[in-house]
Amino acid sequence: MENLFVVFTQILAMLAKLLRPGGAKALVSENLLLKQQLLIINRPRLRAPNLTPLDRLLLGFLATLLGPRRTARSAITIKPSTILGFHQALKKRKYHLLYSSKKRSKPGPKGPSPELIQLILEMKRRNPRFGTPRIALEIARTFGIDIDKDVVRRVLAKHYRQNPGDGPSWLSFIGHMKDSLWSVDLFRCESIFLKTHWVLVVMDQFTRRIIGFGVHRGDVDGPALCRMFNQAAIGKGVPRYLSSDHDPLFRYHQWRANLRIREIDEIKTVPHVPVSHPLTERLVGTIRREYMDQTLFWNERDLEEKLGEFQDYYNAYRVHQALNLRTPDEAAGKGPPTLAKLRNSVWLSYCRGLFQTPIAA
Repeated sequence: MENLFVVFTQILAMLAKLLRPGGAKALVSENLLLKQQLLIINRPRLRAPNLTPLDRLLLGFLATLLGPRRTARSAITIKPSTILGFHQALKKRKYHLLYSSKKRSKPGPKGPSPELIQLILEMKRRNPRFGTPRIALEIARTFGIDIDKDVVRRVLAKHYRQNPGDGPSWLSFIGHMKDSLWSVDLFRCESIFLKTHWVLVVMDQFTRRIIGFGVHRGDVDGPALCRMFNQAAIGKGVPRYLSSDHDPLFRYHQWRANLRIREIDEIKTVPHVPVSHPLTERLVGTIRREYMDQTLFWNERDLEEKLGEFQDYYNAYRVHQALNLRTPDEAAGKGPPTLAKLRNSVWLSYCRGLFQTPIAA
């Protein structure tokens, strides 16, 4: 260390000579560079020389005062990476001095306002199963703020801490059809006493509206399937076409006779290809993820009431990207809601507090 301080003192004493033009400056720099490298080599080491930050600073500074030929001739321990590292350190120091001052702000986008950040966090806290696309759609619909899902993701990554047990995010619907077409599908639920209940869901593929649910406890046969469909479609009219998959239940002669009496043409999907029935399959997944997996029911009557509550929320308040940020009711002809302001809004809860969304106060 004493030799290092001696060299540093000599450098300070020769700074005046380094400023002189001609070959004297290069000669002095070359001598100091060689001497510093010899000091580094003579240090005790195992493999590579132990370079301190001061060594790197001196070697990089002296190497910048030499030409390419002199540097290559004088290099013993110094490498091109030493000069490049010294240059990178100078750049980082420059940007730190330029943009770290309290008086000057960092250039670029300012990011979302504190009110918008609090709104995103509050919506995620109240609806932990909402993903970033879902939150962005709700904010755009309610407040008229065109926010990207990546902005929501960055806000949540910086400010939100996920609690254990939060459910996964959901995927938006795909597909678009413009005809009087309903789709039906069956899924199974288990009550709190592990009694099997079958649910027939009927939806309009154009508006994404849930037409209704039919519930049956136990095994389903032809008459039970017809009763479930009539229960779901009561008071809703009848479509021109009805889409169903190749489940054996939809081949009962009672089912076909019921459609023939109602003058409904049945359209079958591609066999063994679930993606050919995407809208209904995704709807069943949404009902399971967002609702049925988060609640319990006692009996058939209790299940019907809870599915009715979810139907009201889904049709009137749940927005869809495929519908241009509209709800199914709005796609069916209902007017858009009043835009809310960030500082003047209230929260409404649906499905007994399972979902909460902001509206204009």
